[in-house]
Amino acid sequence: MAAPTLTLEHLAKRYGDVVALEDVSFAVEPGEIFGFVGSNGAGKTTTMRIVLGVLAADSGEVRLGGRPVDLDVRRTIGYMPEERGLYPKMKVGSQLRYLAQLHGLSPTDARAAVERWTDRLGIADRLGDEVDALSLGNQQRVQLAAALVHDPLVLVLDEPFSGLDPVAVDVMSEVLVEKAATGVPVVFSSHQLDLVQRLCHRVGIIAGGRMSAVGTVDQLRAGGPVRLVVDAPLAPPGWAEGLPGVRTVATDGSRTLLDLDPDTDDQQVLTAALRTGPVHEFSRQTTSLTDLFREVVSA
Repeated sequence: MAAPTLTLEHLAKRYGDVVALEDVSFAVEPGEIFGFVGSNGAGKTTTMRIVLGVLAADSGEVRLGGRPVDLDVRRTIGYMPEERGLYPKMKVGSQLRYLAQLHGLSPTDARAAVERWTDRLGIADRLGDEVDALSLGNQQRVQLAAALVHDPLVLVLDEPFSGLDPVAVDVMSEVLVEKAATGVPVVFSSHQLDLVQRLCHRVGIIAGGRMSAVGTVDQLRAGGPVRLVVDAPLAPPGWAEGLPGVRTVATDGSRTLLDLDPDTDDQQVLTAALRTGPVHEFSRQTTSLTDLFREVVSA
């Protein structure tokens, strides 16, 4: 079966007077890795639980390939919750085979799938161990195996990189890229914005239960300020103050970090810097996703 598009339309959720989600909409296309980021309490986990049908939205709809998410559709989703859902006293192999069969695999297919994914994730030698005897990183790998073992049509992962060592992060990153390359839509939340920037085709930023921005990192940058680094060793303090559309972000010795409004001509800044004497550096600094995130959530 071809991988479907995951579509969220106008999701809203309240708990009494507390607005958890308001008009949350985005789509994750086949083969796309979508990073879902926001501060604690912004609404990421609530959104993902609604996608899985664990929570009911007050209004709005989630569809997978055009179909509302019912029990049959949920069986095609690979889900990794932030609060890990493994049985701590059950052995890894038995647990994964059990979960695979719950998703409809035969005992033979379940065993083959468990062997394949535990080998891929580097935990094949832990099949006979109880889950709570594993390190946090290996528990994370088992949880990812549980999300993958039934060959899902879409992956929904809530903080999958939390607590992982660098080697485990690399393994998990590779698996997500490989699954997306087969056409599977992948959406994951993370506070590790460097990973989101490196792995994701598009990013959605949620703040206060509302989607504040959705797009590629380059698209999000296009709507933000241009950042310049100017090294003018003879320039007096505050030399850029008063230039229209220009704000001083920081100074470090003779180097000044400036933000320019998108329609501001950077040549006026260069002209002003040259009036003070020689200019040893005049360059644009690429805005990171971390900087974009700060700008969006503080707006």
